[in-house]
Amino acid sequence: MSSSLLRQASSAARAVSRSCAFSTSSVVRKDFVQDLYIQQLKAYKPAPVAKDAHVGAVKAYSLPPKPQPPTLPNDLASELSAYDAAEPTKAESKAAAAEPIEAGKNGGEAFLDFLEHDVPKEDHHH
Repeated sequence: MSSSLLRQASSAARAVSRSCAFSTSSVVRKDFVQDLYIQQLKAYKPAPVAKDAHVGAVKAYSLPPKPQPPTLPNDLASELSAYDAAEPTKAESKAAAAEPIEAGKNGGEAFLDFLEHDVPKEDHHH
């Protein structure tokens, strides 16, 4: 029985030594990488930023000009009379409707003129 006990103890000792060997080497590697990383972080010095580094990259902001409120015309009566004079009257529109369609016009203009004229109503007396 003592030989089996001795074998179990030796196999357990080998298992412990293997796990310790793997765990210590991984911890050492982790510490080495971590130490190297921290050393590089501490050694890093950013380049100094010039005070005028933003010049040319950023435009100066200025507020747009305030809009001017609309103004009323000084002489409203003359503006209205000019508008009334420019507007066609009913007599002018009736005279334009009475004009016959010219044969010399191109097809599109003649057709549009035809559409603008009122269709005469036919009188049916029976």
